[in-house]
Amino acid sequence: MSSFHNIKELINTLAWSKELLVEMFEKRKSFIYKYDHALELLEEDRIETLINKGIIRHNGGLLEIDDQFQQFFEQVLEVNEDINTSYIHENIQQIKQHINFYLQEGNENRKYAYMKLVKSALRKIGRITLRNIIDLNRNIENAFKAEPNYTIKIAKLESFDEKRRAIYGLIEQTELLVTDEERTFFTTALDDELKQLVTQLRRDLTEARHNLIETQKQVIEYLNQVKYQSRIIEKIKQVKYLKDQFELKHKTNLPSILLQLNPVLFEPKPAYSLKLSLDDLQTDDARKLVEKVAARLKVSKRAGLPVADKISEEQLLVETEDEIFINLEEIKQGFVASGYHLYNYIINYRYPREVSFDEKITIFCQMVGMYENEFEVLDDYRKDNEVEYAVVRPLKVKMKNEPAPVK
Repeated sequence: MSSFHNIKELINTLAWSKELLVEMFEKRKSFIYKYDHALELLEEDRIETLINKGIIRHNGGLLEIDDQFQQFFEQVLEVNEDINTSYIHENIQQIKQHINFYLQEGNENRKYAYMKLVKSALRKIGRITLRNIIDLNRNIENAFKAEPNYTIKIAKLESFDEKRRAIYGLIEQTELLVTDEERTFFTTALDDELKQLVTQLRRDLTEARHNLIETQKQVIEYLNQVKYQSRIIEKIKQVKYLKDQFELKHKTNLPSILLQLNPVLFEPKPAYSLKLSLDDLQTDDARKLVEKVAARLKVSKRAGLPVADKISEEQLLVETEDEIFINLEEIKQGFVASGYHLYNYIINYRYPREVSFDEKITIFCQMVGMYENEFEVLDDYRKDNEVEYAVVRPLKVKMKNEPAPVK
C-alpha cells in the first residue's frame, strides 16, 4: 500500500474522487456498495489508486471507506454517533502535561509552543463534551423506541446511564483543573486568548452539566417505563400459560377478582333518544314543545333553501369517454407462466394501448407492491435507460433461460 508524499497530493486525490466518496459515505451504514457501482462514477485505474492509497478497501465485490478516513469525515461533519469519553480524558491529561512543560521551560519560543497545545486541547474539550451529550441523548431515544427486546433495552439504557456518569465525572475534572489544580498557570500565563478560551470552556461545561441533568431524568423515566411494561408482559405470559394448561381457576384467584370488579361504573352514562311518531308531531302540543326546546337551545329559524336554476338540455346530454384499462392480474398470470423476470416481461409486454416508458416503470412498481407475497426480489441489480432495477421472479418457480435485458 503506497502512502501520500505530501498534503497537496492527499487533497488533490480527495478532490478528483469526491463524487465516489460522497456517495459511499452516504451509504456507509448499508454495507452494500458494489464495485460495479463505483465504475459508473470513476475509472477503474483511479479506483485502484484509491485502494492502493488506503482511502477505500476492496472486500470481494464490495467497497468500503477506510476506517481512518471515515472517522475523519464523521468527526469533521459531527455525524459520529459513538460516545468517546476516553478522548476527553486524554485531552485533560495532555493539558496537565503541557502545562508542566510550560512551567519548566525557559525558552520563550518553546513555551509558546506548549501554550498553543494547551489552547488547542481546551477548545476540543468543550466541543467534544457537548457533542457527546447530543449523541448520548439520541442513542437513548433510539434504544427506548426501536429496541424490541426488553432485556436488551434495559441493558442499553443502563449502559448509556454509565456513560452519562462518566461524562459528568470528566466535566468535574475539567472544572477542577481550570479553577484549582492549575491555578498557578492560569494566573501567571493568562493572555487575552487563553482568558477567552477558559471563559468559553466554563460556559460549555455549565451547559453540558444542565443537559446531563435532563438526560438523567429521561433515562430514569425510560427505565421505569420499560421495567413496568416488562413486568406486565411477564404477568400476561404467565396468565396465558396457565389458561392454556387449564389451570387458571385452580392456581390463581383471577376469576374471583374479575367478578368483584364493576367496570360499568367507569363507562359514560348512556343516553337514549325518544323518537316521536309523525302523528304526535302534527299536533299543537308537540309544536309547542319543539318551539320551547328550540328557544332553550337558541336554535334560530331555519332559512329557506335557495331554488336552483333550471337545468339546460345541453347539460342533460350524456357524454361518455372510453378508457382502455390495463389489467394487472392478467399481466401477473402471464408473467408467472412466461419464465422471464418481471422488468423484462413488462417492458416487452403487448399492451392494449400505447404505454410510455414511465408508465411501464409505474406498472413495475405497482406489481411489486401488490403481489409482494407471490414474487421474490433477488439481490441482483441491473440497469436500463438510466433506470436501476432489481430482478423480480415468481416465488418458488424454476425459471427458463431468458434473453438479456433490453438496453
